[in-house]
Amino acid sequence: MAVSAPARSPVTAYAEAVVRSRVVANRLVRLACERHLRDLKSGAKRGLRFDEGRAERVMEFFPRFLRLAEGAHAGQAFELQPWQQFIIGSLFGWLGADGCRRFRKAYVEVAKGSGKSPIAAGVGLYGLLADGEEGAEIYSAAVTRDQANILFRDAKRMVQASPALSGRIEVNVGSLTILPTNSFFRPVSSEARSLDGPRVHMGLIDELHEHRSSLVVDKVQAGTKGRRQPLVLEITNAGYDRLSVCWQHHDYSIKVLEGTLDNDEWFAFVAGLDEGDDWTDEKVWPKANPNLGVSVTLRYLREQVREALGMPGKQSIVKRLNFCVWTESAERWLDIAAWDGCGESFEPEDLRGQPCFGGLDLASTRDLTAFGLLFPRPDGRYVFRVRFWVPEDTVRQRVERDRVPYDVWVRDGLIETTPGNVTDYDRIRAAIKDDAERFTIREIAYDRWNATQLVTQLQEDGATMVPFGQGYFSMNAPSKELEKLVTAQTLVHGGNPVLRWMAGNVSIEQDPAGNIKPSRSKSMEKIDGIAALVMALGRAIVHRGEPDGESAYERRGIIFL
Repeated sequence: MAVSAPARSPVTAYAEAVVRSRVVANRLVRLACERHLRDLKSGAKRGLRFDEGRAERVMEFFPRFLRLAEGAHAGQAFELQPWQQFIIGSLFGWLGADGCRRFRKAYVEVAKGSGKSPIAAGVGLYGLLADGEEGAEIYSAAVTRDQANILFRDAKRMVQASPALSGRIEVNVGSLTILPTNSFFRPVSSEARSLDGPRVHMGLIDELHEHRSSLVVDKVQAGTKGRRQPLVLEITNAGYDRLSVCWQHHDYSIKVLEGTLDNDEWFAFVAGLDEGDDWTDEKVWPKANPNLGVSVTLRYLREQVREALGMPGKQSIVKRLNFCVWTESAERWLDIAAWDGCGESFEPEDLRGQPCFGGLDLASTRDLTAFGLLFPRPDGRYVFRVRFWVPEDTVRQRVERDRVPYDVWVRDGLIETTPGNVTDYDRIRAAIKDDAERFTIREIAYDRWNATQLVTQLQEDGATMVPFGQGYFSMNAPSKELEKLVTAQTLVHGGNPVLRWMAGNVSIEQDPAGNIKPSRSKSMEKIDGIAALVMALGRAIVHRGEPDGESAYERRGIIFL
């Protein structure tokens, strides 16, 4: 009688199916699968071992004890799909040389509707109940209370729906507790200032793409230092801010998967479309939606794509949330590829004496001061030169707070500093005087906010200062003109990295009549340079077609006080 070969682990079976192209997956998921198969062969040399029994135990925990809490599958056993088995089995099956869990950090990026929060909730419940950790502290961590409660609420409902779990876990409003082991599962957020002091056995960080800083991640990670085999699990959609902690971990995950960085304790599963894929092609949709046909329907994705094709303003959101395509802003206004196509270099000295229009955007407490000069060219193009200032004493604080490389930009001369911790307007005034000696500045448009003193001084110096409203009436025409210039590649901005960052940040507001304007409140980061550009363009439009005349500086002269 023939003896059948032992069944392969579902983790390995999924990895082989992906590598052999029996499962539609992107390049990065394929790399994750290749990593698993490679480590099965050679990982022992580094002290790594895959324990199929441990992997199987946690994979059985889900359908045996957990019930889905909502949607079409509410009340049904939590049957893990093959891609979920790969993630869960990898996290708990792989061991290090010390016999503890190999993976201490996990980054999982997958499209909206794939059940990320329920997976993380299930992991947390296993860590609370079955991971062999006395005094286990499990945290659902997010920036806001509401976000932290989404994952915690999934876990709570699973407990309430399971007779086996509800008999062992005490359910309270803000915690799940097992008194005999002194273990608990709680939501925490930066809003509640509850991130200091926890001894984290498992940290479940939800929607990492919404985190404006690394505060939550850093606090959770710091709380694991005394644990034997902690796990920090980050779950997210694709984001849009390439200076965020989410992008940093996305990029780091790619480097680990590609083998350019060695980190045996970092697990990564990064679903999404491959470069060059057509996001409207249904054949590639499973790459970002491994749960297609289970928790995500084909009908739903078709509806999202159809609406996005009919409403271009929605395309960025659909690409990001439904297909894991990283975009440049939450609601992208300027096409960043088209913007980059306007990056032709120019020499400021070649513009000496030529007529131009200025835009001045003075800093609030946290913004930058931007002064731009827009030069209309005879061939219909516009050349834009911009300068930025920031108080010198705030540079380090801004780097740490905003995770933006202000220090590098200062070092490279892309941002100028003024002494102290507030903007020195005397320095700004002197810089504008200097530019007025080199270029023929016809007018300077400015935002009235906090500008009275400097504007008065510049008028005394001979400048023609034009107040420029920030509402639809003033901003609509130049904003739409800027869109056209970028699309037609008739703007020349020299590829300034700070200005590019701002172009990627800027979102717009639109009124019922279809008028638009850049929105500081909706934009995720600074947009001062774009605001200066729009104001300068507004004045250039007013004077379009007029013969080049001498500037007010030339007529009245610059008064040096």
